[in-house]
Parts: sequence; C-alpha cells; structure tokens
Amino acid sequence: RRYELPEEQWNKIKHYFESKKGRPYKNVRNTVNGIVWLLRSGAAWRDLPARYGTWNAVYKCFCKWQETGLFEKIFTDLALECDLQAVSIDSTIIKVHQSAGSKKKKQ
Repeated sequence: RRYELPEEQWNKIKHYFESKKGRPYKNVRNTVNGIVWLLRSGAAWRDLPARYGTWNAVYKCFCKWQETGLFEKIFTDLALECDLQAVSIDSTIIKVHQSAGSKKKKQ
C-alpha cells in the first residue's frame, strides 16, 4: 500500500519496537505504518485511516516513542549504515533571489 514500509525496511527496524517490559503491542507494524502514512501524507491525526487503528492510540504511541528518543535512535543507527558514495548534489536547480544579482553598486 502507498506510504507503508515494505518488508525489507520493516525488517531493519522491527527489533526497536520489541517490548522489554509491560504489555506487548497488539500490532506494532500496523501502528508504525500508520505513523509513516500520516507523516508522508501530511494529514491531520483525526484523518488517519481506520485500518491503522484509532488515531488516538497511534498518536499516543508516536508521542511515547518520540519522548523516549526511539525515532532519533533509529535514524542515527540507519544513518551509520548509509552508503554515501553515490550521493551528489546538482547546483543547477538552485535559484538566486533577484536582489542578489550582479547589479553595479552605487558609490
């Protein structure tokens, strides 16, 4: 489905969501997919499709994981695995503001 994590990506991060204590999550992948859907679509929490669960439950998980630093840890760990050898930046798409032109300055 659109905006959901494919199997390969889920397998890289699923161990972060394994509960060490307390009650285990019912369907953590579904909750994570709901968060990803929301962030990628730009929709409001209350517009979350029902297939991901109630918007309030997904929101509570998002807040909990954000407060504990889980997302930051995931992003940091995934960044270490990143292969930056093929990354390039094309400066031809950068536009300069008209006031930064090469107009002669008054003396």
